Amino acid sequence: MRVLCDVHIPYRLVNCLRELGVDSTHVNRILGGSTSKDAAIAEFVDAHDMLLITKDSDFRDSHLVSGTPERILRLTLGNLTNSELISLVEARWTAIAQLCVAESCYMELSRDGLIHLPKIR
Repeated sequence: MRVLCDVHIPYRLVNCLRELGVDSTHVNRILGGSTSKDAAIAEFVDAHDMLLITKDSDFRDSHLVSGTPERILRLTLGNLTNSELISLVEARWTAIAQLCVAESCYMELSRDGLIHLPKIR
């Protein structure tokens, strides 16, 4: 599995995922970095068969309307420390990875747990 972390996701999560054996990078390392447009990010993750981890609801809307990006984990955790974020993602990583096997998936991670919306197209 390959993962791209969006601009507001900490580099510490990228490093944590790498320690878990996940091929991960941050949007600041590709395309136009932090100035990359959402459409370019979506095209990149789809072309490279990646999961996008983001906090941005615009990606959710795009996924639900047009099916792109194909795989999204949206973090809806509110304010928390990077350590808390990493602990929550690590605790649910196995389930997240299993859901990403599908051609298309949308997931949200909140303090209440992981929500998966099945493919609607």
